Amino acid sequence: MKKITFFLIAACLFADFSAFAQDERDRVITTAVPFLLVAADARAAGMADQGVATSPDVFSQQWNPAKYAFATRENGVAVTYTPYLSEIVNDIFLGSLNYFHKINDRSAAAASLRYFSLGSIETRGTFEEFPILVNPNELTFDISYSLKLSENFSMAVAGRYLRSDLGLQDSEDLGAASTFGVDVAAYYEGEQLTFSGFDARWRFGANIANIGPKMKYDDAGQENFIPTNLKLGAGFDFIFDIDNRLGTYVEFNKLLVPTPQDFNDDGIIDAEDDDEYNEIGSIEGVFKSFGDAPDGFSEELKEITWSLGAEYWYREKFALRAGYFNESEDKGFRRFFSLGAGFAYESVVIDASYLFSTSNVPSPLEGTLRFGLSFNFGDSFTN
Repeated sequence: MKKITFFLIAACLFADFSAFAQDERDRVITTAVPFLLVAADARAAGMADQGVATSPDVFSQQWNPAKYAFATRENGVAVTYTPYLSEIVNDIFLGSLNYFHKINDRSAAAASLRYFSLGSIETRGTFEEFPILVNPNELTFDISYSLKLSENFSMAVAGRYLRSDLGLQDSEDLGAASTFGVDVAAYYEGEQLTFSGFDARWRFGANIANIGPKMKYDDAGQENFIPTNLKLGAGFDFIFDIDNRLGTYVEFNKLLVPTPQDFNDDGIIDAEDDDEYNEIGSIEGVFKSFGDAPDGFSEELKEITWSLGAEYWYREKFALRAGYFNESEDKGFRRFFSLGAGFAYESVVIDASYLFSTSNVPSPLEGTLRFGLSFNFGDSFTN
């Protein structure tokens, strides 16, 4: 097992979400527990990290729990495994466990656990000190309830417990920080339409995720925003015949977290500005996030990421997926293509995905295969 310092791993780990320079030109939004923004399942990852408006599956908890009300099987359970920084270390990973139960034709309940291990890390105050080995980790536990409000529309609410244990800093135990978050989600699945040569179906989804208090690691430390996030998406299914179906999807995401800025107009964003930034409350920050970018509406648009995805199914047995994700170079510069595949046999589904970075900022998931295994069982439901 490779051992690396805390600061090296932190720099590599969050390269996919933020830049460290925060000046007038580069106001990147950073949060605690950023792993919540990483696709935990290979199906969504194969379509460039989107799932708010895709068809329901066991992994819907992360993307849009309202989709569970439209599930076609009574129960589903799934596990996933995602190696992280696999070209550098072999003990950092993101795993998840998911379960849903269709209570009746109109409602469903679900629970999920996501665990992010940062591996074994050596930390020391100076080079002369004897290193201390720590095993930092973060996790979330979610429960949700979804309900059809009509034959084509459902809503859901989810509760989430978040825990972050980053181990030691300057030889002192930071302690485990914890907080909670709430999701409010909606999903629309249209009736099957008939066109010349094919049938079709519209899908729409929305989710405001991780609404909750800030996270604080110690009494003297600052409070950190959690990644409250707005997801909006749409999908259109081309149903060519009984054997061939193609889903096409688009999704937009915006962090509902205030933009770092130069409050005292001294030309830089420093500790004095951080003090004022940290005084913003979590709910106040949600409303501020829609109009606080210093460069106005043009910068607000840069804070919106977008992705395109497609999924082709043959006989509901074999799937091919592809997607593209785009983020402004001033707000993190995540840009990548993804490919994925799925295989279904009776109640078992196996998914895999692969990512190709197209930006100058390397992705921690570059060259990594992600896997998912799910089981669907029990009574069948029709939508």
